[in-house]
Formats: sequence, C-alpha cells, structure tokens
Amino acid sequence: MTAPRPHTLFSFGTLMDGQVQAALFGRAVPTSAASLTGYATRPLTITDPAVIATSGLDVHLTLRRAYGSVVEGAVLRLTDEELAAADAYEVDDYARRRVRLTSGETAWAYLDAEPLRAAARIVIVGDSIAYGRCDPSGGWAGRLAAEHIAADEEGNRVFNLAIPGSTLLDVRDQTPGVLAPRLPDTLLVAAGINDSALPVGAPAGDDALAHAPDHLAALAATALGHDARLVVVGPAWLDEERTGDYYGLRFTEERALALRACVRSWCAQNHVDFLDLWEPLRKRADLLVDGLHPDAAGHQELHRHLTSFAR
Repeated sequence: MTAPRPHTLFSFGTLMDGQVQAALFGRAVPTSAASLTGYATRPLTITDPAVIATSGLDVHLTLRRAYGSVVEGAVLRLTDEELAAADAYEVDDYARRRVRLTSGETAWAYLDAEPLRAAARIVIVGDSIAYGRCDPSGGWAGRLAAEHIAADEEGNRVFNLAIPGSTLLDVRDQTPGVLAPRLPDTLLVAAGINDSALPVGAPAGDDALAHAPDHLAALAATALGHDARLVVVGPAWLDEERTGDYYGLRFTEERALALRACVRSWCAQNHVDFLDLWEPLRKRADLLVDGLHPDAAGHQELHRHLTSFAR
C-alpha cells in the first residue's frame, strides 16, 4: 500500500537532488515543477558535517524577499516521516514556514530562520506599545523603520499601522483592508496585551485570552493570502504595582505571562515566528512610564533586542 503524502514542500535547492532524496527518504519522492514569486536566493555557508556529507556541498541557498523576483524550484510531496526527515536535514539557519506558490497553491518552504533579516516590506499592526506611545522617536517600531529603510532606501519599507488600545480582535478585523496597497512581504503583529486586561471590579466573564489562537489563525490566513510572512511579537514585561486602575482595566504580570505562553505555544504549533519581548524590560521598572508603556530608553532596549533577530 502506498503511504499517504499529505505534505507539499517547495524546494529550490539540494532537496530536489536525487542523491539527497535517496539519502533522506530512501527513494525519489513525487515531484513537480513550481515557482515562488516575491523571493530571490542568496548563498548560505553550511558547517554541519552531516548535511555537507549528504548534499556534497558546503554552500546551499536560502531565500530573501525581493519584490518582482521569482524563484524556480519544485514541489515535493511528502509523508509525515519524510517531512520530519527533511526538518532534521535542514540546519538551524532555516525555518519551515507556509508560503503561497505562484500557482496559488500553499506549501511548506524552508526560509531564513531570522524573519527580519529576510524581510523587505514590513507592515506593523498592533497596540499603543507598537504605536510608540511615550516615545517621541516612535518607539521600537520607529527605530526599526529607520534602520531597516536606511539599509536599502530603494527596496525596504516599513508601514506602522498600530492603533493604541487595539486588541487582537481589533487587529484581526482591521488588517485585511490595509495590506494590499502596501505590498507587504512581512506582517508583524504586536498586539495582545490589551487582551490580557480585566475590567476592574467586574465579575469574570468571557476571557479574551481564550480567543487569541483564533485571532492569530485568522491573521495567519490574511498574511498568507498576501504572500506575507506572519511574525508575532510577544508582550513586554509590565510592572503591575504601578498599572493600578488603568482606565477601568487591570493589567497583571500573571495575565501577561498567560498571554505570552498562549501566543508562543500557538506559534510553535503552527510554525509561525515568535519574537519574545519579555526579557529586555523584566524587572526594569525604571524603563516604564506608567508600569505598562516603555519610555524612550525602554523602547531602545526593545529595539536592540528585536534587531538581534535580523543579524
């Protein structure tokens, strides 16, 4: 009986090689020509001896975003076991993520493991912290935009569309209508801390945290529909001793940690990039204006941490 092949994987490099397939899968796998629009390739030096021995090469290819470019390759149709073997073969410089092929079919592909390093046109959606409240320089997002655009004035763009007060539900509903004219290759979602808040003095009711996975799934579908890579930014540490009654809401470290765990778990299960912002400000109450919003120095710390994912 032929094993079912539920997975489609776009390859643009050594996985198309018959010798590599024989070594990994024990045979040649069903393959068809395919292409990926909006990407170009760049060389990647490999140091893993096992990978070099299998492929016979110490330089492989990785993908970078390039508007208007096309990468030719092939779709491999794999079983669960074969996909696991491909995962084991790819080095830590790669991450398996969903892409939409030129044909409109969706498939897995091994992309640069550092999502911001591979990005060109970034759309940021989120709440007041992503908006840059309390920082005249525009917060971590403003600093990211300045650095990213300076690196390639012609090709790189950053559009910060964050709205103070937004929840993940708000972001889910607002985002589809704003992406098309900006031609994003990366959708950076920095929202959710408002989902962790509870009304002061109100009885426990519908918990917004329980719906976070559904909102993230909808945003993932939106991103994929625009050929964009979804990157989720986790919450920063907050000082609950100072947040108090915040416009009728109560923010606590326990709830923020629950949000962080929920988002990180969803991202891991769905092969979506998660950039954690918790540690840079942890126990650094001096970098928070009101216990919740970072000041300029706090945003600088967040920016420094985020750009470590782009090197």
